[in-house]
Order: sequence, then C-alpha cells, then structure tokens
Amino acid sequence: MVIAAVAMKNVVKLEHYYSPWELERAIEAFVQYYNQDRYHESLDNVTPADMYFGRYHEIINQRAQIKQQTLQLRRYQNLNSVPAINQAI
Repeated sequence: MVIAAVAMKNVVKLEHYYSPWELERAIEAFVQYYNQDRYHESLDNVTPADMYFGRYHEIINQRAQIKQQTLQLRRYQNLNSVPAINQAI
C-alpha cells in the first residue's frame, strides 16, 4: 500500500478492508510512513525517527552547508554574468 500525504482517518474511513489483517497492515504502513518518511514542520522538517535516533543536528548542519554553497554559487554566477545589454555595446 502506498501512502502519500494522507491522514489516518482517510486510511481507515475511505478504504475498504475485508479482513482485520488488511486494516492492521494499512495502519502499520501509515505509522511507518508517518514516523520514518514524513517530514514534520514542528521538528524543523526532519522525521520523528531522525529526531529519536539523534540525527537532527547532522541533518540541520548538512542543510546549512548546502544552503551556504548554493548561495555562494548563485552569488558567483550573478556577479560573473554579463547582461545581454552590455554585450551589445
């Protein structure tokens, strides 16, 4: 079962389950998605698993490095690009 940005109530109420084990599997899949794959804004966009296993600071630091590198690259590209207007002169 693929779960993409759905609420638990949608999993339970909108799907049809014909046996209890199907419902249990759907709930397990949702909990897995919610804790392992879904980024939580209240946790600075890391997963609960990342927070629990202590990967929060590593992830935040890596994002900060990527952001700095991206800003430096954009600055370099913008300062070294010649506008088309000046090229014609």
